[in-house]
Amino acid sequence: MNEKPLVPFKGTIVQEEQLKKVIAEHREQKGGLMPVLQQAQEIYGYLPYEVQAMIAEGLGISLSEVFGVATFYSQFSLTPKGKNKISVCLGTACYVKGSDKVLEAIESRLGIKSGECTEDGLFSIDACRCVGACGLAPVMLVGEDVYGKVLPEQVPGILNSYKEAEGGANN
Repeated sequence: MNEKPLVPFKGTIVQEEQLKKVIAEHREQKGGLMPVLQQAQEIYGYLPYEVQAMIAEGLGISLSEVFGVATFYSQFSLTPKGKNKISVCLGTACYVKGSDKVLEAIESRLGIKSGECTEDGLFSIDACRCVGACGLAPVMLVGEDVYGKVLPEQVPGILNSYKEAEGGANN
């Protein structure tokens, strides 16, 4: 928990005020930590150390309790998600067809690992299990866009199309 995050925390005063209001609403509520974490993630998009510390202080509980709950439930993310959320299916059909190589190509191209976000906030990567498109294996998703029968050499073109849509340069 002491690692320096790849993407620095950029919370705003408005977000902090929203969080304080949520904490105040649930401070006396038994089991209030879960709704506070859920709403905090809605406010910030993820639960960085700084947000967890505000929650712990506001609810009068230990940071380790907040961290324990935030890491136990898969619905919570401790890292930011990019504007373009990439999911690579590692289910059986996709894996057999080479989705692990597709994931490696994405990680190499973006310079991040699964579960991380690029410094510019444009992309994040997550490996997932079956997306229900086994006939298109291997499958990757970028937001709601589905790419089937993806080969590692197609990755730069796919990613560049999203960079171009943002006005970014190809690399």
